[in-house]
Amino acid sequence: MTHFLAHFLFVLAAWTVVIKYLFPVGYALAHGLAPATHIYLDFWPVVHVWLGWALLARPRYTYALALAVAVLEIGIVVTKFVLFLDEPQWTIWTTNWFVNKLFVLGCFVLMLGHLLGRRQEYASRSAAV
Repeated sequence: MTHFLAHFLFVLAAWTVVIKYLFPVGYALAHGLAPATHIYLDFWPVVHVWLGWALLARPRYTYALALAVAVLEIGIVVTKFVLFLDEPQWTIWTTNWFVNKLFVLGCFVLMLGHLLGRRQEYASRSAAV
């Protein structure tokens, strides 16, 4: 499951880059707009790649990092969903955002369950290093 989650994070990071950077730039250029018109800066892909790497390499801080990111991401996404779904404005941009966040939420709910179920395994690996 750890390898699956690590690779899920790598795919999620790549997909986020496409949805939040490449697609908006392509759209803007196709419509004669400035390339950054629809870009909303997001550094989560960097965190996702770092966490994916940590799940594979297992430095001592892996469990704490994964737990913190999972709880933070779940809290942020659920809060954003509650605020958005109160009065949704469905556009191509919000639909892309919403679908991306569904996958982010799914990834981190899976990760949280995995981490909580394997706490001792992560603790013993950290102590052995």
